[in-house]
Formats: sequence, structure tokens, C-alpha cells
Amino acid sequence: MCVDKPGELISTVIMTSDIQPTDIFTVHQGDGPLVVAAPHVGTYLPPDIAAQLNDVGRSVMETDFHVHRLYDFAPELGASTLFATHSRYVVDLNRDPNSAPLYPGQFETGMCPLTDFDLRPIYASDAPSEAEINRRRQHYWWPYHAKLEELLEAARERHGFALLIDAHSIRPSIPTLFEGALPDLSFGTDSGRTCPPDVLDALQGWMARTTAYSSVLDGRFKGGFTTRGHGRPEDRVYALQIEIVQSCYLDMSDPTTYGAERARALSETLKPLVETLISAAKQAK
Repeated sequence: MCVDKPGELISTVIMTSDIQPTDIFTVHQGDGPLVVAAPHVGTYLPPDIAAQLNDVGRSVMETDFHVHRLYDFAPELGASTLFATHSRYVVDLNRDPNSAPLYPGQFETGMCPLTDFDLRPIYASDAPSEAEINRRRQHYWWPYHAKLEELLEAARERHGFALLIDAHSIRPSIPTLFEGALPDLSFGTDSGRTCPPDVLDALQGWMARTTAYSSVLDGRFKGGFTTRGHGRPEDRVYALQIEIVQSCYLDMSDPTTYGAERARALSETLKPLVETLISAAKQAK
């Protein structure tokens, strides 16, 4: 079963499960229309899973290191935030729960990845069994998306609309995923399906005015499962993925290290963008 709209299935699945989310994400409940999510920022590996991984897997180098910190301004805007604590090698929260492809014909990892982006195996021996994959789906994937849907619905009920920013970052070069170099900022709306024209126009206007960073709309990355699954313009729930090249804010001599100066400049650029998008979303019909 491919889950196209998790909001339509969340309540049924979660209410019939005895799995309770505990520390699998951190959440801040704001009172504004904005929700910022970061599904790949976590680095934690439960000991039983870490024991199954090889050195590549335990390095968790496909993490979106520190990307949530670029949105430290979000609470000032009344935003709710939802940040994963566990590594995407435990479960990839931005994939279809049954690993249906997001980009048919392109290489991509599944909900429970078996390799890193360089095609190197991450498990020391056996891959997770179907029972283990199902356990992770129930224990990690569904509670995260249930909480995200709850935050979006609360924002929509309060303001008449909700805007989701799905925050990501990526290494500057990954030949298995793309040729050459990406623009600094890749915006994804599933080719316009997850945002209304007013928001798209505001975004493209900002892109045209902003020269400090290169950008593209719906290029190689059009939004993952989070953006496509939770964005419902017909219900005034809008979603935008922002994929940032890590050299824009990390110290690439040690790509787990936050580059404070360059990160500050990027964050100061992102804040007016987000404010512009909120204003456009409020006016959207």
C-alpha cells in the first residue's frame, strides 16, 4: 500500500497501535501558522540497531547535520517545530512507509536504508527482516507523521491555513543522486502540487531578488514524502521542502561541525523568505 495522504490514515493507524512516541522526536508547540520539520537531523542509534551496523552505518554521515539550527528564528514567528532525534538509518521519515519510489527511475534509499548514498552497505551482515521493518514503521514512522499532522491541523484550525517547511540539507557532491553541483537552495513543491500559486509566485519573486545564494524550484529534488504527503492546498495546508547544500553552513573540513559565521548569514537570509511565504499563504485562496 502506498500512502499518498497520511493525514487521511493517521488516526486509524495510530489509534489501533499501542506504540507510544517518547523520545523519537523533539516538539515545540507554537501558536502561529508555520510548522518547521526536520526528519533527517537525528543522529541517535538505539544500541540493538547500532550493533547490526558496520562502520559506515555507525558513522551516520547522511545526517542533515544542524539544519534545524538555521531555523532558530522560527519560534519568534510563532512556529511549531518537529525535529527527529534518531538517525535516518533507523528509519527514513521522509520516505513512503512501504518504500514506494518518489523518483521512479532514479536511485533512492527506502524507509529502512540498506546503503548510504555512495552505495556502500551500512549493515554488517543481515538486512532488517520484514518483522523488524514493520516494528520500525510502527514505532518511529507513524508517530512522527501523526505528530506532524497534529501540528498542522492545530495551525490550520487556529489560522485557517498552515504552512509546512520541511528542512533538509545535503552533501555538495553525490554522483549517485545528481551530476555536478546543486544550487545552494533547492525548493520542492512536487511541481506545484503542494503550494498554491500565490505562494509559488512569492517564492519565485524572492528567488529572483536574492543573489547571495543560487536556487532552483522543483529541480532534482521536488519534495520527499513529507512534503507530498502532508501538503494539501485544497485544505489550505501548504508544504515546501527546502534542501540546502551543506557547504553553505557547515565546516566542510569536518562536515559534522556547524560553521557559525556562514550559518548566521544563511539564517538571516531564510528568515525574510519564511516571513514572505507566511504572508503569501495567508492571502492564498
